[in-house]
Amino acid sequence: MAGIAFPRKRLRRNFTAETIAKRSRAFEQFLSHLHSIAEIRRSPEFLEFFFLQDLQAAQRLTCTGMYREALATWANAYRLQDRLGVCGSGRFLLTLAGLAVCHQELDELGEAHGCCEQALQLLEAQGSHPLLGPFLQAHIHLAWKVGKDKRRSEARLQDLRDAGMPLQQQPTLKECLIKEPLE
Repeated sequence: MAGIAFPRKRLRRNFTAETIAKRSRAFEQFLSHLHSIAEIRRSPEFLEFFFLQDLQAAQRLTCTGMYREALATWANAYRLQDRLGVCGSGRFLLTLAGLAVCHQELDELGEAHGCCEQALQLLEAQGSHPLLGPFLQAHIHLAWKVGKDKRRSEARLQDLRDAGMPLQQQPTLKECLIKEPLE
């Protein structure tokens, strides 16, 4: 951290364009340096610094039925997680759930279906995950609505039933999204 120096604060002119630009560049250097250290780059605290507030805001907006606003916030969280390379995390799956729910509520069924497909691809290798059943059920419903093939998801859902998973008691994708604590 010795090579990172923030410009000093001043008594006056803290809000001039020049001072703000210098401090902004210093902060970018600081984040760049942190990102260069693998242990820090992979830490949940570092990653969530960038997108946790967006996830919390998007969840609140979704819970209150403000789907258009929530969609924009979920989309921003998606972009940030994608750029940070954390597309396999549970937070990313939650983001896809948020996007799917908002698109569905806004009657953008093709986009909602695409979000479910992306989530199911990420969940492909996992035998069980709390969101697997809800994503499969949402995918089947949306595939039927948009006229896409749903046989693979139906077969996978049947495999879960055969394995003894109580799918009748499973919450919907929207219920999972609303109940997920984001701290």
